[in-house]
Amino acid sequence: MRIERIELHTIGMPLVRPFETSFGRQTEREVLLAHVVADGVDGWGECVAGTTPDYSSEYVAGCAAVIERFLAPALLAALDVTADGLDALFRGVIGHRMAKATLEAAVLDAETRAAGISFGERLGAVRDRVECGVSVGISPDLDTLLAEVDGYVEAGYRRIKLKIKPGWDIEPVARVRELIGTLPLQVDANTAYTLDHVEHLRRLDEYGLLLIEQPFVEEDIAAHVLLADSIDTPVCLDESITSTGIAIDAIERGATSIVNIKPGRVGGYLEAVSIHDACRALDVPVWCGGMLETGVGRAMNVALAALPGFALPGDTSASSRYFAEDLTEPFVLDDGYLDVPTGPGSGVEIRRDLVERWALAEPRVLVRP
Repeated sequence: MRIERIELHTIGMPLVRPFETSFGRQTEREVLLAHVVADGVDGWGECVAGTTPDYSSEYVAGCAAVIERFLAPALLAALDVTADGLDALFRGVIGHRMAKATLEAAVLDAETRAAGISFGERLGAVRDRVECGVSVGISPDLDTLLAEVDGYVEAGYRRIKLKIKPGWDIEPVARVRELIGTLPLQVDANTAYTLDHVEHLRRLDEYGLLLIEQPFVEEDIAAHVLLADSIDTPVCLDESITSTGIAIDAIERGATSIVNIKPGRVGGYLEAVSIHDACRALDVPVWCGGMLETGVGRAMNVALAALPGFALPGDTSASSRYFAEDLTEPFVLDDGYLDVPTGPGSGVEIRRDLVERWALAEPRVLVRP
């Protein structure tokens, strides 16, 4: 394909309820969207970066700047663009995986629409629907938490994930386990703990958790090895996993026995598939993490989660979990599952009226020289 035009849209979408992790509290999602036009075909990609560099060193305004100044010019200057060739095309820019993933998603969307195949077909999906879990943020009190969890159980979610941090862990987990019985339960620390907490984290073993996700800072693989040797609960890495090589290294060192795959965090869907394939070869289960995506990113995540190695319910929740109105047709939970879109490309159509209504700034438009 030849990329003719790239538009960068920044919009603000209110959340239906605040979402709090150990990094902070969100009431709105600032979303960067990349819209590419290639040979007359549209493709859309969603950036998963946050407004501020707290979860990651990347953030919305920074991603937009990197795309506008470095990545988009390379894309527009290329004579023949394929999604498989983007890694080589972007090699001169170190890091900035979320920015790169945004453009890769848009190119993949355009490429698969032009070919008349679905995103799932392109990635290797083997299921027509995926089992869904839900991520529950840190609540102001236990009663609020239990009411929220009870609502998700009633809605049919097949796994509950609780965000935890020091001072908000053992009691919330105990109360939720009592509430939900044998329904799968896991926790996510978002790097909030240190090795001083190993004995404390061992207390979580009695609650039969699926896993504890990313308890320590992402660079400290050795600390996760020590924890995995010290507790019965499986350790899962999230922020630490940024490439296939790092995933293999962490698994072989015993730092993780389950891997959370987030396409934006690893540089795109093609690298996500590579990590999936490596984990499958090592008999390590994976699941698809979430970053409060709109329907644009959610459609692609659902397609990814339909690959054979995704053995655990992901954070691919229904649209209503986060938004009263979505950028695409809403994803609706059906008996704990979401259908994998089957139309060309991502299989969903973006609501341009909402992109315009929620715009935080005029779109930046870049054209082929």
